[in-house]
Amino acid sequence: MSFASPTALTVTALLRAHADTDGGQAALLAADGRTVTRAALAAGMRAVAARLRTLGIAREDRVAVIAPNGPDMALAVLGTLSAAACAPLNPQYPRSEFDFYIDDLAVRAIVVTPDSPALAREVAQARGLPLIEVDTGLCADDGAAFSDDASPDDIALVLHTSGTTSRPKQVPLSQANLAASMRHVAASLALGADDCALNAMPLFHIHGLVAGLLAPLAAGGRTVCAPGLQLPAFFDWMDACGATWYTAVPTMHQAVLAAAGERRPARPLRFIRSSSAALAPSTLSALEAHFGCPVVEAYGMTEAAHQMASNPLPPQPRKPGSVGRPAGPDMTILDPAGAQLEAGIRGEIAIRGPNVMCGYHANPDANRSAFSGDWFRTGDEGYFDADGYLFITGRLKEMINRGGEKITPREIDEVLLGHPDVAQALAFAVPHATLGEDVAAAVVLRPHAVTDAAGLRAHLFTRLADFKVPSELLLVDEIPKGATGKMQRIGMAERLASARRSPREMPRDVVERVLAQAWEAVLDSAAAGIHDNFFALGGDSLKAVRVVARVTELLPVDLPTTLLFRHPTIAELARALREQMGGALVAELEALIGAADGNANAA
Repeated sequence: MSFASPTALTVTALLRAHADTDGGQAALLAADGRTVTRAALAAGMRAVAARLRTLGIAREDRVAVIAPNGPDMALAVLGTLSAAACAPLNPQYPRSEFDFYIDDLAVRAIVVTPDSPALAREVAQARGLPLIEVDTGLCADDGAAFSDDASPDDIALVLHTSGTTSRPKQVPLSQANLAASMRHVAASLALGADDCALNAMPLFHIHGLVAGLLAPLAAGGRTVCAPGLQLPAFFDWMDACGATWYTAVPTMHQAVLAAAGERRPARPLRFIRSSSAALAPSTLSALEAHFGCPVVEAYGMTEAAHQMASNPLPPQPRKPGSVGRPAGPDMTILDPAGAQLEAGIRGEIAIRGPNVMCGYHANPDANRSAFSGDWFRTGDEGYFDADGYLFITGRLKEMINRGGEKITPREIDEVLLGHPDVAQALAFAVPHATLGEDVAAAVVLRPHAVTDAAGLRAHLFTRLADFKVPSELLLVDEIPKGATGKMQRIGMAERLASARRSPREMPRDVVERVLAQAWEAVLDSAAAGIHDNFFALGGDSLKAVRVVARVTELLPVDLPTTLLFRHPTIAELARALREQMGGALVAELEALIGAADGNANAA
């Protein structure tokens, strides 16, 4: 492993050593074969910083980056954080969420790439914000020295996390926080100049940004900035770029396994990393058996600039079910009073160290509850075993962890309660076979309400990111309450189990039959009823893609996966497809398929 000097406490300082000494070596690789060298990356970062300075952007100003994954976004983020406080936003946000985050951050400028959504440019124009377009064409090595005028205490990155009872909180991470986390990840994985990371994690997420991009660069290695998890192209990228490892969330690992078949990398991987959600032991074993390399499960969070604990690489023991040993910050287990607990005793996981934020921005109440002295309380429950390995046993906070995406239930409650027909609403987690947890919500309608579940979901999709919209929305007469009369999220899935089981009604026409057959094949389930919820049966975004492929082979329809997310029952989706096809075409297909079935039966 090769790092800059131990005094290099900023992101650019860690990258500078490699740009100055090995500038011709690759730093960023694109799925389409483009390569950006270390020296060229440094030049691109200087160019982005210069554009920001020309606009009068100061180091303390917040600048939003709105772009899809790829080398262009990597450059946009690195260049921005070298000159200002970078706030990468999910490019798939609807207008309402862009508005919220831009207002909350007091954004001074927006950075985009050529393939950024048009909405990003519209938002900038509507608000009169300066817009900078960045691409790797800026990465022309000018031979200049790598500038670094940032100090360790300067804010480099601002992300949002969500509490369970309040609006999303700003997490400011300093140059020193990020530099420390880069070192921690690289050290725990023994990364070096020969390593190549294949990163399909989004760069607006702390996992993808730190583990997938910054840590490999800090160690003098290179990273493949993939456009996302695209299968089977993922295996092509792995071979073409000579990847030695990749990092992902459990749902991605499951998708990789499902698509792998007999295919294995041409060059054996050194290891596979998993973080952001619990990895099922069966998935870990299957990954190790297929790829012939160790799987390293880690534990991280935004407030810690990602990594807190990690299982070690061989020959040290890895413990399935454990997230490993402390891998950067100090860690302990606290009781409710703030006293440290001995090994084997459950309590709240707490951390402190150079990668841990100093506090939420402008939120003293949250900081008072989050810190116990200099220990930051994670909100997760767990214990250390006698060997110092950490086991997470649950969450003390009510956050829903949907495949690594942390979702605040209260945010969903508030949007539902904003509908005029809704009297009560409560979002909660339900178990999911691949995501770990999915989102559901119970709603009590007002008397004489005219809306239904489909109408409420349409309301939600206009105000929330797609992944936050409940896959199940239950209309109930009453939401169960605790002894104090307060609605309680924990255990809500069990308390509403009967409401979640609707009577099975069989398909009534050709469209519903085609959908049911596709569901049964993809979900490997028995006969699907028209009111069964796709996601409650174990569906996810990847299985949705497979359903779409099957349906569009048989029906002349345009079926984007987003339509399935918006209409998660066969009855709802069939209604939308019938409207698209028209009654005459549906009747014609019914007659044709009915005749074909009759001939088959006669034969």
